[in-house]
Amino acid sequence: MSEKFDVIVIGTGPSGGAIANKCRNDGLNVAVIDSRGYGGTCPIRGCIPKKVLTSATELIDQNMRMRHKGIDSKSGVNWKTLIDFKRTFTDPVPDATEKGLKESGIATFHGQAAFVGAHEIQINDGQILKAEKIVIATGADPVSLPIEGKQYLTYSDEFLEMESLPERIIFVGGGYVSFEFAHIAARAGSEVHIIQRGESPLKAFDPDLVKRLVDKSEEIGINVHLNTSVKAIEKSTQGFTVKAEKNKETVTFAGDIVVHGGGRAPNVDRLNLEQGNVNYEKAGITVNECLQSVSNPDVYAAGDVADTPGAPLTPVAQLEAEAVSNNILKGNKHQADYTGVPSVVFTTPKLAMAGMSEQQAEDAGYNTRVNNMDIAEWFTYKHTNDDTAAVKIIIDKDSDHILGAHLLGGEAGELINYFAMAIQLNLTTADLKKVTYVFPTAVSDIPSML
Repeated sequence: MSEKFDVIVIGTGPSGGAIANKCRNDGLNVAVIDSRGYGGTCPIRGCIPKKVLTSATELIDQNMRMRHKGIDSKSGVNWKTLIDFKRTFTDPVPDATEKGLKESGIATFHGQAAFVGAHEIQINDGQILKAEKIVIATGADPVSLPIEGKQYLTYSDEFLEMESLPERIIFVGGGYVSFEFAHIAARAGSEVHIIQRGESPLKAFDPDLVKRLVDKSEEIGINVHLNTSVKAIEKSTQGFTVKAEKNKETVTFAGDIVVHGGGRAPNVDRLNLEQGNVNYEKAGITVNECLQSVSNPDVYAAGDVADTPGAPLTPVAQLEAEAVSNNILKGNKHQADYTGVPSVVFTTPKLAMAGMSEQQAEDAGYNTRVNNMDIAEWFTYKHTNDDTAAVKIIIDKDSDHILGAHLLGGEAGELINYFAMAIQLNLTTADLKKVTYVFPTAVSDIPSML
């Protein structure tokens, strides 16, 4: 016996939950399925818990910078207490999310979903659900790394649940996870290594600012090993040994844990997509501009699981959720607009970007002016004894529009939103200079950056 719905949503994260609620609010009969706790990666094992930890260690950094500048006390991290505090934000999420969905009249199911037909989903207990429209919003999982001994890797969600912080931590890969967690661990007192296969980590960001961040990371004690390829992980009574290759020579690293920071891949492996006639590639489910499956028009995909131009970010998942909801309810004419979506690496200092890189602007044929500045001597940073802050603003000389903004500094996480707003609303530098800002604030620096 199967149950029938208008819409089935697989996944309850920022995209899946939003789609389910919007469709239900419009009167559709909706079911949701999740194989893990309701709420998705961001609020349970991603953005939110990470921000709790990074904010705490940022306070450590601020305190250290101001020692002998009027602040005499020395602060440290009580890891167990910090993790307990983190759990006050994450632990309530699954039950609260499911309760909210149920109160809206949405049917909730737990288990692994798999297609058994173009409009049929089987849950791992054998139950069959049918629907006119099916939405896949299962996010992404850590990519499988071609490393001997990869079974010894610790994953990001496990790192966020550790009751104690190991003394020696090795991160494999040079992406968001590695750098953010490395800054947390180093300031909490651990010996930290990041092993990056290529010559530059954080490839989505401006390479000049990435280089500055790497230098700052090494200054606080993080060992960043570039052009170093991990080949194997071995376990011993003393912990783990990582064997890698650098300049055709074998190098080894010793650690108490080895953390996977080598990127994520769309979570499609157990969905049995072939049975649903849903095409997919390495980058995710193949969709058209309306986020419909190109092979099964009654299936939509949103968030990290979909192969779209959008970056794997929560705001992008929300953009795509809005588009999918409107396409289900009003017909397939809505597209997500990825223009100027900002992104931040929550290290200390933060690294942020929105819009085009220098290279992208040049390739697109713009006549550009690039404002490349070290602003660490500006009052915003000087008054807290902060020695690392820089900006690179890319401006179209012909139209005066901002094409891209790239920021490094303690205020970058908030400042980038103003540049994202300017890019998305097509504002000019003259428009931003007209605004009267509160002084002295980081935002009041914007006219000087332009």
